[in-house]
Amino acid sequence: MAHALRRASVIVTLPSLLAGLGAPALAIPRLDLKPYPAAAAGQTRWVIQLPGVLPPGTDPRLSPHPSDWRVQLIPGREMEVDCNQQAFRGRFRANKLKGLGVSVYTVSDVGPTVSTRMACPPGQAKRTVFVPMGSKPFVVPYDASRPIVVYTPKDLQLRWRLWKAEKVQQPAQAL
Repeated sequence: MAHALRRASVIVTLPSLLAGLGAPALAIPRLDLKPYPAAAAGQTRWVIQLPGVLPPGTDPRLSPHPSDWRVQLIPGREMEVDCNQQAFRGRFRANKLKGLGVSVYTVSDVGPTVSTRMACPPGQAKRTVFVPMGSKPFVVPYDASRPIVVYTPKDLQLRWRLWKAEKVQQPAQAL
């Protein structure tokens, strides 16, 4: 179904409007990172530009409205591991940029990697896996109009995933 802009008695479909302008239908605005500070020494600045329009989901239980969505930020490390469980802790902080009203996020106080000490089966090969920072999940609102900017220590990577809420709200029971 074509999206339409209605004004008085004129109907203009989005594809015909874009075709008339000669603009590509999937043009993405260029990221403006000038307001965001560069990474400090020993840090990496990660930028996530969320897609503005996602294809409709196949699960009718999930909300199609971005105001119901959240983005989970997952810092971690690629590590060579054996059969044991590895983890490390750290702290997420949100800081408002003066004059912009937007937040940037910083990972700090990263502790050493700890591991269980089980005896692994003989001959089991080591494997490389992403070990996420073991703290409570850090989620931020979905806002496609601004990038999500995260600063981490140089030795960390950043991944993210989208969380969508169910449409149905369940009633709570008063006791």
